[in-house]
This record gives sequence, structure tokens and C-alpha cells, in this order.
Amino acid sequence: MNFVFVALGGAVGAMGRYGLSMIPIKSEFPLITLITNIIGAFLIGLIVGIADKRSVSGNLMLFLKTGVCGGFTTFSTFSLETYQLFERKAFLTGSIYAVSSVICCFFGVWCGKKFALLCR
Repeated sequence: MNFVFVALGGAVGAMGRYGLSMIPIKSEFPLITLITNIIGAFLIGLIVGIADKRSVSGNLMLFLKTGVCGGFTTFSTFSLETYQLFERKAFLTGSIYAVSSVICCFFGVWCGKKFALLCR
């Protein structure tokens, strides 16, 4: 049954990610993937933060954290895009993208956890 919760959440997350990818922004810098990862980092921080304060079922955590966030965030896409930037010798853009992704997503988790404190 756990697989069903993860699969359903993954479908929701993947649809959300696809929806964001439809935003017509064209640039060498993979902004939509960065935004997706920041939102996903915030969401997982929020989910964990709320779960720290309230009793949350294991099934709901599987659905939200593993399913929705796992299906929504795009670390594999981030890795591929970073690789492709370096492959095209866009070293500065690739470096800025990689560093900003890590820093902003860490900050997103922190913000999500702090925001969860307001949701009492």
C-alpha cells in the first residue's frame, strides 16, 4: 500500500513540475528548474516542519514528502543541465547555476521549516 501513496503523490508532483516547465522562459540559464527546486525545497521543509509539531500519518508523509516532493523536484534535471552547461563550455553560467541551486534550495528548506512554525 505504501507504493500507492508514493505513486499518487509522485503523479501530483510530476504534474506540478510539468506545469511549471510550460512557463515560456527561454534563456541559457535553466531558471525554471532552479525555481522548481527552490519551491520543492520550501515544500519539503514545510512538510517536515509541520510534521515535527503535529501528528502526521506515515501514509501522508509518504504521499507528500516522498511522492509529491520527489516527483516535483528535479535534481536529476538540474544535474543534467549543469553537465550540459559545462559541456558547452559555459563554465561561469554552470557554476553560478550549481552554486545558486544548492544555496537557494538549502534556504528554501530553512524557510519552509520556519514557515511551518507559523502554521500552528
